[in-house]
Amino acid sequence: MRKISNEELHRPSAEEFSKMEKLPVLVVLDNVRSLQNVGAFFRTADAFAVEQIALCGITATPPNRDIHKTALGAELTVKWSYHHKTTECLDELRAAGYRILAVEQVEGAAMLDDFRPEQGVKYALVFGNELFGVSQEAVDGCDGAIEIPQLGTKHSLNVSVSGGVVLWHFFAQLKK
Repeated sequence: MRKISNEELHRPSAEEFSKMEKLPVLVVLDNVRSLQNVGAFFRTADAFAVEQIALCGITATPPNRDIHKTALGAELTVKWSYHHKTTECLDELRAAGYRILAVEQVEGAAMLDDFRPEQGVKYALVFGNELFGVSQEAVDGCDGAIEIPQLGTKHSLNVSVSGGVVLWHFFAQLKK
C-alpha cells in the first residue's frame, strides 16, 4: 500500500466547495462550550459537505484561534450563523421547512442504526452541551430524536464524536 498525497485527493478549492451541492443537513450546536468541539464540527461538516452550522447560546463563533486549531480552516469554508437562543433558531428552521431532530437519549428516540433519512427532506440535527446534552427546551422544539446505540458503561460519547457518527450515517444514506 502507498499513502495517497494531498494532490492526488483532488480536493475542491474553497471557491469550488462554496458552489458544490451540499448534503441537505444543517447542524445546530446547543450551548457547546468546548472550542475544540466546535472546531471539530466545522471540520466534519466540511468533510461531509454539510449545508450549514448554527451556533447557539454560549457556543463560540469564528474567528477564534482555538476553533481554528481543530477546524484547520474549515470554519472559513462551512457556512455558519449565530443565534442567541437555540429555540429561536429552531423556530426559524421549522419555518424554513427543516425536519428537526435532537441527537439525544430521550423517550421515543429512533436508534441511529434503524433510522433512514428520507431523500428530499431537509434535516436540522441538534447536538448539545458536553455535560447536559441537548437542553429540554430545545428537545421540546424538535420533531423527534435520534440516539446512537451504545454498549459501554458510560452511555455517552464526546459531542463532536457523536457528530461524526451521525453525520457519516446521513452522508452514507443520502449520497447513495
